[in-house]
Amino acid sequence: MGIKPVDRYPVVAGYFYPSDPDKLVDIIKKSFLHPIGPGKLPVVAKSRDKNTYGYVSPHAGYIYSGPVAAHVYYDLARTGRPETLVILGTNHTGIGALVSVYPAGKWITPLGELEVDEELARGIVTNSKFAELDTDAHVEEHSIEVQLPFIQYIYGDKVKIAPIVIGLHTPEVAKDLARSIYDASISTSRDIVLIASSDFNHYDPHDITVKKDQLALERILMLDTEGFHKVIIDENVTVCGPGAIMTVMEYTKLLAGENASVELLKHATSGDTSGMRDSVVGYAAIKFYKKS
Repeated sequence: MGIKPVDRYPVVAGYFYPSDPDKLVDIIKKSFLHPIGPGKLPVVAKSRDKNTYGYVSPHAGYIYSGPVAAHVYYDLARTGRPETLVILGTNHTGIGALVSVYPAGKWITPLGELEVDEELARGIVTNSKFAELDTDAHVEEHSIEVQLPFIQYIYGDKVKIAPIVIGLHTPEVAKDLARSIYDASISTSRDIVLIASSDFNHYDPHDITVKKDQLALERILMLDTEGFHKVIIDENVTVCGPGAIMTVMEYTKLLAGENASVELLKHATSGDTSGMRDSVVGYAAIKFYKKS
């Protein structure tokens, strides 16, 4: 299978986060030190904790969701440095394949470049019924891009990425994708961590969003994939990346079995960071791991 490397340039720099590198580093540091953030700057551990399998991280503008996302990257740094981060975004544009795996090349941000793990990408597609090698879904999609400066802040260019945009958000697709990522990681002997890029409920008042998010979070913390899928539909919880979240849930159950565990690192809304509570978006930082 031939793969042509295609570099992907930023589309929301200067909008979701600063395009100036110094200002970008400054807002990332402020996200870590924010009262809603971890309160400390991250330190990358020298040894790897391979019992941490994945996270959920928000993908809004940094002034709104950055402090919640910082909880993910603070904890990720504590697990050491994996070889590849599989970043599961959502398809806001409707363009491209239903499950779109970026084939090869580099993703560029104001902080530098991150290389796509071509071998892992090929393996994921080979093992999946739904995934395709595709760049179209990624061209204007921000959900993966906004994770990259945080990754570069803690690891520089010392990790690879496997960007996947999901447009079909069902438990069936999530189970297929989780298994294909697992099989590809085994066949490539790759040390990976998954990051599901998703915001939670959109554009209700703060109090309603908190209640709706809690319904979804309860099912995530139980690793109840079907229950999570059902509650966001029945209760109109407008989670924008449910397929990514379900994929990390299923991946964790594959690896950890009865020892699979979930921790809510932080939940907040844009009302908590902006002060405007009439119409907010919910954000959660969630960790998936194996109980020791």
